[in-house]
Amino acid sequence: MDELVENLKEIGLNSYEAKVYLSLLKKYPATGYEVSKLADIPQARAYDTLKALETAHIVTSSNTKPVTYTPIKPKELTKRYRRKITSTLDFLDKKLPNVKDNYTEPILSVYGDLSIKDKIVEIIKSAKKEIFIEIWSQDFKYFEADLFDAYNRGLDIKIVGYDNFNCNFGTVFRHYNGREIEHVLGGKMIFMTADNQEGLFGKIENKKQEIPDVVWTKNEDIVFLIKEFIIHDMYLIDISEQFPEQLKYFYGAGLKRLKDKVIGGTDFYKVH
Repeated sequence: MDELVENLKEIGLNSYEAKVYLSLLKKYPATGYEVSKLADIPQARAYDTLKALETAHIVTSSNTKPVTYTPIKPKELTKRYRRKITSTLDFLDKKLPNVKDNYTEPILSVYGDLSIKDKIVEIIKSAKKEIFIEIWSQDFKYFEADLFDAYNRGLDIKIVGYDNFNCNFGTVFRHYNGREIEHVLGGKMIFMTADNQEGLFGKIENKKQEIPDVVWTKNEDIVFLIKEFIIHDMYLIDISEQFPEQLKYFYGAGLKRLKDKVIGGTDFYKVH
């Protein structure tokens, strides 16, 4: 009964109204006195509540003496409130975006291993079309079942995998400079987008014993940049695999001449 009262309160009834309506469903027609006993509320409050429910067309009263009350059918009640809630949500969908024309999705931080993992699982489960993800082997194992389920739902799954990565579904690009990147950055990074609408990136593991933290957003511009980063890594990995000798000839071992050309003496990025 308490659960029914709480759920009726969720659709707009107060505690007395919920208790009175439920009491009338048990026994109707009923007088105000009978309702107060069934609902276990003061008699004066029972009459006030019955009057409010009658005004809201949730109960009807008789022309008899004493006056008796009858509730509307539960299906009629839920139908009415479903229509009301749907109408309200449709109005808000239409009008809220106009409150501020230049609304920008926030960029939020997610801290801690468990919170980060929960957020990633949430993104995977809510995705409808595609997931692009750049991830380490040990982290992938945690999300593998959810990603495989998304793949079986028909999603396009594309993965850049580090550290002896092994996956039997989706399209996988194996990154072979993972250990160097981990050393330079002081931890393991993750990059992820879903449906061009949601993105996440940051350190999923931190070697400096700091709390891991990532950035999560639905900001379209940031999501676009994260996906572009993943895609360009995929381009370079595939080209390196297909033309290793040609790249070594033109750019030297480890693409040294290309890196010198693009980033000069900046050691920080030379492993990329």
